[in-house]
Formats: sequence, C-alpha cells, structure tokens
Amino acid sequence: MKQRAEDQERTREKIVEAAVALHGTVGPKNTSISAVAKKAGVQRLTVYRHFPDEESLFRACSMHWLQANPPPGIGVWDSEKDARQKTSSIVHALFDYYRQTSSMWRLVYRDIDQVPAMQAPLDDFHEYLAAICDTLIACWQPRGRKSPSLKATVRHVLSYSTWESLSEQKLTDKQMADLGLRWIAAIHAAGP
Repeated sequence: MKQRAEDQERTREKIVEAAVALHGTVGPKNTSISAVAKKAGVQRLTVYRHFPDEESLFRACSMHWLQANPPPGIGVWDSEKDARQKTSSIVHALFDYYRQTSSMWRLVYRDIDQVPAMQAPLDDFHEYLAAICDTLIACWQPRGRKSPSLKATVRHVLSYSTWESLSEQKLTDKQMADLGLRWIAAIHAAGP
C-alpha cells in the first residue's frame, strides 16, 4: 500500500513537472494533455486520473512553479515606515523577480485570454499583488484618504505588463523602479 502511494505521488510529480516545463517553453495554450503525458512518460488516461480537468492541472503547475520561484515576501517590508523607501524596496524586489522569471510570465500572460483554465491559478498571484498594493496605499495614505488615481497607479506600477513594457525600452531595473516611484509620488502629490 505504502509503495503504491509513493509511486502514485512520483507519477503525479512527473506529470506536474512535465506540464511546467511545457508551459515554460511552448506556453499553456500550446500544452496539450497528450504532450504532457508524452513528456512525463505516462498515458493520457494517467494524466486524467491525477488531474480530471485542465484547471486542476494548471493549479498544481502554478503551485509547483511558485514554490520553486517564490515572489518576494510581503512581510519583508513591514519594518520600513517611509512611503518612498518602502515603495522603492518593493518595486525593486518585484522587478528583479519579474526579470528572473520573465520567460514563464511572458507565456502565461500571452495565453491567459485563450486558456480559461489559467485564470483561477493566476488569480492567486493577482491577490498577492493586490495585498502589496494595499500595503503601499496605506503608506501613502495613512489617514484613509481614498484616491482612485493612486490605487490605479500603484497597481499599474506593480504589474508584470508594466515591467515588460519598460524592459523593452532597455531601462535597467533600477531605472524602471525609480520611474514607478516617481509616478506614484506624483499622483500622490496631485491629490485625489
């Protein structure tokens, strides 16, 4: 019994690793269950036994990939009180993370509209970004003042698409992070 359970777990892991590898090379849109099965060295039916639908496979892939490539921890910046310093630290760390993991993010965001099963796993990452956004807004607006423009700007600065667009302009991570900080500071200074 124990040996069978261990074999099942190894098979499941092989399937997830095969799917992650394919997502990172051809993208989720071009990753078929047949291709995953072939890369994992199993039958298609075996893949379906472990993952009855694409969403369960994509969720497992996302969890596996994020464990191997964890985004910067939210609590790391708790000790920083200055809004500018906290923003600079967060944006630098996040842009560094995007640079290190850009090959996967590029393919995921390219395919997201064509692969509905990717939406739920990606929502988890967007919740992480929303928590960082809330942290920054609380620094810039400590008295609870509401500024939709500030929130929109912070969300824009933190997004992968912003990093990708700025990196195409051949800016360094520091230049991009400094630009993001200036955008946020300017919107804050302008008021609601």
